[in-house]
Amino acid sequence: MSESANLPMNFGGIDEEEYSSFDSARVLIWPVSYEGTVSYGTGTGSGAMAIVDASRNMELYEEETDREIYRVGIHTLPEFTSIDDPAAMMSGLYDRTKELLAADKFVCMLGGEHSISAPVIKAHKEKYPSLSVLQIDAHADLRDSYDGTPHSHASIMARVVKDMRIPSVQVGIRSISGDEARSLRHGLPTKIFWARDIVGRTDWIDDAIDGLSDEVYLTIDIDGLDPSIIPTTGTPEPGGLGWYETLTLIRKLAEKKRVVGMDLVEYSYFENYDSPAFLCAKLVYKSLAYIFQGEVPKLSAS
Repeated sequence: MSESANLPMNFGGIDEEEYSSFDSARVLIWPVSYEGTVSYGTGTGSGAMAIVDASRNMELYEEETDREIYRVGIHTLPEFTSIDDPAAMMSGLYDRTKELLAADKFVCMLGGEHSISAPVIKAHKEKYPSLSVLQIDAHADLRDSYDGTPHSHASIMARVVKDMRIPSVQVGIRSISGDEARSLRHGLPTKIFWARDIVGRTDWIDDAIDGLSDEVYLTIDIDGLDPSIIPTTGTPEPGGLGWYETLTLIRKLAEKKRVVGMDLVEYSYFENYDSPAFLCAKLVYKSLAYIFQGEVPKLSAS
């Protein structure tokens, strides 16, 4: 049996209490099981815990930053299970996020469908009034409602830029409805970097980051990446971001701005197909390494 099979069921399989307990942790990994408004592919309800499971097979030394970033303290919260009514689900997520932020923790939520980001962002906005949002996504998600609910995965950014008026930058977009396109004419506080204009390049990244405020919430819909590397997502739009350009964006974001919270959503679990879950876990861990590298000494210097 593999050594990883004997590790705790937490993000990274961290078996040292001093780095995995709630009290000592700087970062909270928050799995949220919800796919209450999915409209095409399913499986996001099982995605969060599949990412946690896959993460136990990662090396906890992050070679790019030369740090064992888990030493910042990473605690995995109990899974937040689905509530059938979308409005009740969003209310529950908002209340719980407020509690977690009151404990002065960095919240990294794993989904679950993208609708769950809206109440989490709302709670962050109340703590960080100058907040802006960087969205990595294939879809603009600017519909006022979808399938009869404003709490849809297709409406997350409508809640952010229309209701909360949070300045946003949307990266990798390559699917949008006519109504969404028309709504962009009305002065929404968002700037879109279309996938067709940026894929395979990095010269747009500084411009994207400069459009954000000093405090940023990062929301990663994994379908923002190309389906050739992450096919297991609800709507795998062709033509997305590659691995290294995504990392470059997040690394430069962390260098220039203060990232105060993040999520990764829309990974769909398929049994016996583990590589996409591992990719998601690795993307989260590398993002945390960029954000918190200043709080952990370099291995080569220790």
